[in-house]
Amino acid sequence: MIASPSGGTPGTPTGSPSGISVYDSWAAEAPTASDDAPPGAPHGPQLVVRTVATDDLPDTATALVDRLPDTHALAWVRHGDGLVGWGEALRFETFGPGRFADADEAWRQVLGNAVVHDDVNLPGSGLVAFGSFAFDDVSPGDESEDPARASGVLIVPRVVVGRRGETAWMTTISLVGDRSAPVGEDLLSAYPHQPVTEPGRVVLADGAVGAADWPAVVAEGIARIQTGELEKVVLARDVVATTEHPLDTRHLLGRLASAYDACWAFSVDGMVGATPELLVRSEKGLVASRVLAGTIRREHSATDPAPGTHDGGPGEEAARSGDDADLLRAAQLARSSKDLEEHEFAVRSVAAALEPFCSSMNVPEAPFVLHLPNVMHLATDVTGVLTDQHPGSGRPAPSSLSLAAALHPSAAVCGTPTTAARSLIREIEGLDRARYAGPVGWVGAGGDGEWGIALRSAEISPADPHHIRLFAGCGIVAASDPQAELAESEAKLEPMRYALGASPR
Repeated sequence: MIASPSGGTPGTPTGSPSGISVYDSWAAEAPTASDDAPPGAPHGPQLVVRTVATDDLPDTATALVDRLPDTHALAWVRHGDGLVGWGEALRFETFGPGRFADADEAWRQVLGNAVVHDDVNLPGSGLVAFGSFAFDDVSPGDESEDPARASGVLIVPRVVVGRRGETAWMTTISLVGDRSAPVGEDLLSAYPHQPVTEPGRVVLADGAVGAADWPAVVAEGIARIQTGELEKVVLARDVVATTEHPLDTRHLLGRLASAYDACWAFSVDGMVGATPELLVRSEKGLVASRVLAGTIRREHSATDPAPGTHDGGPGEEAARSGDDADLLRAAQLARSSKDLEEHEFAVRSVAAALEPFCSSMNVPEAPFVLHLPNVMHLATDVTGVLTDQHPGSGRPAPSSLSLAAALHPSAAVCGTPTTAARSLIREIEGLDRARYAGPVGWVGAGGDGEWGIALRSAEISPADPHHIRLFAGCGIVAASDPQAELAESEAKLEPMRYALGASPR
């Protein structure tokens, strides 16, 4: 694990027998233990956190996003509620198979040392960290280009603004001993609001596997399923976009939060998107997961209304016709044996992963159809009650991050059985997913938090802010059709194309 204060650059990591890199770079900034230190002095970083209520947040879908001062945005927003943050008080980077456990342990240590004054006491107030984690334990990335690319990151912002229903708040976070960091009113003035910039002209190109070649990858997946090697595999593709101007994540977030307000619009460390799939929410002992699998494209995109729909002209009749067609498509999806089979695999995997943590669970017998602007999904909301952790048990209560780790990867983004599906993905997909389809979200001081799956998303290049990779994936079962899956992947690329203002090629 690599840890650094205030967004500072960590030193060179040193290898350990376990393959985990460790570098405690906060030692140069935070007070270190000494013979003169009082008994019980904290070891590691100590944060001072203050949350106060605020009443200056407009009641709009983009009010939180609009508060972000610059493009280095942290965000988790749905229906205008959620969290946004900026600045970095602490940053933890983790690697490989231990990326979740290392991040969770680092977070528990930070919580143990923190001094928190929280006048709001709602989920998301007080001390929080935003996180993003890679899909796979290993990455086929180019080692010569990025030999130590982190598999996961937790970022503790310096400023957080949140809203939940009628209550809004602001949290400021300072690292004890970081003399370079502003505090108090200086902390807010240190991040002046910069104008939001648009990307300008956008050029789209094939990614690792071109659109013309991807159906052959799907066909190989189908063939392997039909031999009995596995039951389902999720295969992904990417599209590369180049923009005229450097990308401003606030522009992307604003468009996504407005047009896809039923999704969770997010931005963490270059991953940005609007996911419809909630991997896990943990709140006051209750857990929930929204499982999506089984998809059909809408007749028309709600982000691109037909001309004349607002003036009573012919477009209004076209919109009504599209709505009728969407109802027929929804009924078709709800009866599709192929999609119902795909969905059942995903629900079973989530329920099985949550069961060891819960004293009771509710798994609906049939899915509902979730309508989004670009597609419709079969959806199931799995809920549960966490098992009480008695003080004498010796086991800490699971944090939302540890629950996300237990759920990942679900059959909705990997396949069934998991091991066989993951092996096939590595063999035939030909794509470095990076943090696409991995957990993304936030964790709070009490272990509460929300983690989605990084779908309908894109990754901004850390080396070139004009370069962004868009991702889409499809669940493949024995009855899948390669060309239909290609069309589905195009529909799933639509949210990020819309955010960029790019037309399909």
